[in-house]
Amino acid sequence: MVERATVVGIGAMGTVMAQILAGNGVQVALLARPEEPIREIFAGHENRRYLPGVHLSPRITPTHDADRALGSAGLIISAIPCQYLRHVWAQLAARVPPDVPIGSVTKGIEVGTRARPSAIIRAFLPHNPIAVLSGPNIAPELARCLPATVVVASETPGIAELFQTVLSTSWFRVYTCPDVTGVELAGALKNIIALAAGVLDGLRAGDNAKAALITRGLVEITRLGVALGARAETFVGLAGVGDLFVTSVSPVGRNRTAGEKIGRGADPDAVVRESPSVIEGIPTTRAVLELARELNVEMPITQAVHDVLFARKSPLVAITELMSRPPKAETSPSG
Repeated sequence: MVERATVVGIGAMGTVMAQILAGNGVQVALLARPEEPIREIFAGHENRRYLPGVHLSPRITPTHDADRALGSAGLIISAIPCQYLRHVWAQLAARVPPDVPIGSVTKGIEVGTRARPSAIIRAFLPHNPIAVLSGPNIAPELARCLPATVVVASETPGIAELFQTVLSTSWFRVYTCPDVTGVELAGALKNIIALAAGVLDGLRAGDNAKAALITRGLVEITRLGVALGARAETFVGLAGVGDLFVTSVSPVGRNRTAGEKIGRGADPDAVVRESPSVIEGIPTTRAVLELARELNVEMPITQAVHDVLFARKSPLVAITELMSRPPKAETSPSG
């Protein structure tokens, strides 16, 4: 059994992961960046910036001391937004003992390199076993111990099962999966579709349109996933359609909410500036469209979201163009 763990990243999901570990008897160091004022953020032993109103377990210790937090950890969870991941691990990697398992809960694709989070971490920690965790997990609901599930995958034998053991509770069910690529890609790609779903909400396009968008979005992200070596069946599981659904409909989902504001006419740059948390789907859209073009994978919804975000196309025009594409036969998610 793991006695000590460290969570890197004090955002909502990192804090929730620390809370789950602590609830299972693990002493948890919650590692903040040097510039983050932990006394202010964690006043009253709650995360007032990212998860207000949730009292943290006494087993959780917010800290800036990376040497101590990482050097004594039997297990590490990385909860850093994707576009900051490389910078953070470049600074921290030398402090991590070899062979300590690392679980990534980051959902995104790095702009420029088009790397998945686990590949970024592995570049700095090639000898540490890595797992990826994804699923329909809205952090405020996890913080309230509402029933939820997650999928964990690893290429190293026994590591997925280790995370399954340390994170499972009576209300948080952890499944294992052999498809690391699929689990990680599904978690990243669904954010693009959630942005589009939010745009439809902002336009008041209705539930029929949203259902169609989510369904066709699943086909689209599966198509790219398979082209990158993922299993099609992963996208119809919890990491795929499960996460896609909750992210596209939840009123507190960051990507859907951002899309709704844009659909109502807000400038995308202003939406990013005003958000207290990173909206992972926005930079991921740019990276994924580059991947799709390179692999010659058709992704019309991703193209439309990209045009709205970066070419300042009117959301209404983008949706109209999607609906006006030439007729075709419906294909399955793997088709």
